[in-house]
This record gives sequence, structure tokens and C-alpha cells, in this order.
Amino acid sequence: MDKVVIDGSIGEGGGQILRTAVALSSILMKPIKIVNIRAKRRNPGLQNQHITAVKAAAELTNAVVEGLYLKSTELVYIPRRLRPGKYSFDIGTAGSTTLVLQTIIPIMLLMPEEVEVEIRGGTDVPWSPPIDYLRNVILYHLNMLGAKVDVKLIRRGHYPRGGGIVTAKVLKTPVKLRPINLVSRGEVVRVKGISHCVKLPKHVAERQAKAAEEFLKNSGIKQPIEIDLEYYNPDKDPHLGPGSGIVLWSETDNGALLGSDALGAKGKSAEEVGTEAAKKLVSELSTKAALDTHMSDNIIIYLALANGKSEITGSSLTLHTYTVIEIVKTLTGAEVEVDGELNKPFKAVIKGISYTFTSNYKS
Repeated sequence: MDKVVIDGSIGEGGGQILRTAVALSSILMKPIKIVNIRAKRRNPGLQNQHITAVKAAAELTNAVVEGLYLKSTELVYIPRRLRPGKYSFDIGTAGSTTLVLQTIIPIMLLMPEEVEVEIRGGTDVPWSPPIDYLRNVILYHLNMLGAKVDVKLIRRGHYPRGGGIVTAKVLKTPVKLRPINLVSRGEVVRVKGISHCVKLPKHVAERQAKAAEEFLKNSGIKQPIEIDLEYYNPDKDPHLGPGSGIVLWSETDNGALLGSDALGAKGKSAEEVGTEAAKKLVSELSTKAALDTHMSDNIIIYLALANGKSEITGSSLTLHTYTVIEIVKTLTGAEVEVDGELNKPFKAVIKGISYTFTSNYKS
């Protein structure tokens, strides 16, 4: 079979192209060649997190891989067959575990037998979804499609030391993913969240949560706000740390769920962290869209494989989302119609290819 050539410099020109292309190549068993990998980044080519994502996908599909080394700008990936089992992958840095999971969860849905994956690295690091966003927002939407995935947080990992541990396991996959209609957001019924800190005093988590709640209330949120706190006694804290962060999500009466997040950093007060996350959520809600900025690009790959037509609205047509759509169209042949301009609210209609997950041991 001829390789499908993917230009890694299109659109946002980052790692999202690699992750989406490798995931779809693995699912559809289509050999690919990616050129100009991460061409638009300051440090182009593969980094440790990208290498781990490809390695993990290759293990799951017994793939032949060429060009898998640090700073490589060209990769050949030829999947051969699914290999269920128990796997462990170590990024070796604070590279994002959630971005590795973004690559392999779609592949895990295919497995004819049980597969469980452990990944070590960063769980709450810049430029990637925090683990609490993945567990409470992304997995919620996968469940809407009929796919139940269990992701457990064993230990958090922050930049620069990493040391985080997460596990993932598929609990249920339908024969075909369900299409969804998420056009109308509905009214907010509550806001929930998790504010955490490790190797730091508990008041950091408390202040993050308090600042977020105050901003939300001052912005007109009258619904209940429930933000859980996570902190550790100094003598029982297993993390490498230090680090902190907060993830918020709003539930609506129409089934829509939108999230936001913010991370702590040296010189950044806990109040700034909490306010940042709350401000992002208020901004997401102000568009009346049913999907937040990040969920919009995360869900496209699944809708392209779903059994029928999905309609969604997103709070912002980012370059990330646009790029994912282009890769999905190239590899799956799915029809995607987008109404909207870059960096503004948009509506998309995705006609899924009705991919059959018949090999999966769950039904």
C-alpha cells in the first residue's frame, strides 16, 4: 500500500499533526510519511513527548517506524496489526502524558482484547491539557459517543521535574461510535473544579479555588460552584514538584460541558492562577457554543469515525482545530463543513465514515 504523505508544516505546524496522523494511520491501517514535522516551532522536529507517543502507538500496532529520533523532521509509520496487552511508557522528561494519551486512546478503542497503558511524565504542564481536564471534560465527551475509558491519576508531574504517573484502560467501545448533536449549549446549572498543589502549602490550593469562585460570582455566575481541593501533608507528599493548577468545568441543562484551566508558575500568585482559569471559563461561556476551545479539536477525530452526521458549535476555530480537520479529511475521507472564521465561534458538520469497531472485545 502506498504511503499517504502528510505535510507537518500545514496549519499550526505543530505536534497535533503528528498525533492525529499517527492515530488515524493506526486505526485505518494506512501507512503514512510525515515531512516537515513541527516546522513552525522554535525547536522543530520530534521531542521526547512526540517520540513516546509514536513509540506507544507503534507498540500497540506492531508498526514499522523510520525516523524516530530526537529532532527528526521526517517520519515513516507503517502499522501492521493490533497488539493488546499491558504497556508502560516513560517520556523521561516532564513531557505531557495527556498528549501521549491523545494519540493512543483512539487506537486502544480498537483492541480485540484488554489493553492497559501506564505513562510516566508530566500530568500538569504548559501547552497541553491538564490531567483533570482530560478526565473530566474529554472523557465525558467520549462517553457521549459510547466509548468508556478509565484514566487514573497515580501521581502528578509538573515542569520541570515531571515524575507523574497515569494509567488508561478502555472499559467499553460500541461497534460504531455514536454521532452527536452539540449545537445548543443550554443554561449552566453548576460549575465544578479541582484545585491542586504538590510540595506546596495547602493554602495555595485554597487560594486558587477562592479566587476562581470570586471571579465567577462577580461575572454573574449564580449557579452552585463546587471546587474540590487537593493537597498533601509535607511528610506524605509523593510528588517531585513543586507545582499547582486548577481545572474548572461548567455543566449545562442540555448536556454540554465546557472547561478551562490554569497552571501555577514561579512568580505567579495563587490568586492569579485561579482568576486566569475562571476568566477563561467565562470567556468560553460568553460565546454560547457547546464545546470549549480545546474540546473542539479533541473531538474531531472521533466524529470523523462515527456512525452518521454530527453537528457541533465551538467557542473558537483555532488553528489547531483547523489543522486537525484537514488531517482528518485527508486520511479518513470524512466530509467536514465549517461555518466560521479563524479564532471566532464556529459551527461544524461532520459526516462520519461509520467505522466499525467489530474487533473490540467490549460491546
